[in-house]
Amino acid sequence: MIPDPESHKRPEIDLRIEVSISEQTVKLSKEGSVIFKAPVSTAANGIGFEEGSNKTPTGQFIVREKIGEGAPLFTSFKGRLPRQVWQGESRDDAILTRILWLAGLAEENKNTYLRYIYFHGTHAENLIGQPASCGCIRLRNNDILTLFDITPIFTPVTISL
Repeated sequence: MIPDPESHKRPEIDLRIEVSISEQTVKLSKEGSVIFKAPVSTAANGIGFEEGSNKTPTGQFIVREKIGEGAPLFTSFKGRLPRQVWQGESRDDAILTRILWLAGLAEENKNTYLRYIYFHGTHAENLIGQPASCGCIRLRNNDILTLFDITPIFTPVTISL
């Protein structure tokens, strides 16, 4: 069964995540003050909402699931399950270290959860700061580790141009 973000009573969270596609950055704010900022890589195909488009959706979201707690840095995930520590093999869009799985809150982005749009670490850290992902929001592995550790479930997320 697919979790519905509206079916749960969300706790009050004083944290907010903002992703700027034009700046290729993520900021986590607490009570209006930025407590974490890092470069990211959004979709090489631009923005969009269509299934299979490999585009990053925009709008309002929540962090619906956190995956990978306690796994070693550079752990590779397949089907959201930890497999092994990445050994340097080339992959189109390796999902490494941690996953923050997003759920859309608006009609146009409500399929985000089913599209498997995440914040995650990457094997292509050299591409961070430019659009290069397959729709997700990639971070350097140490940065996703930090973001994961300080971000609770249901944290609001805004992705904008």
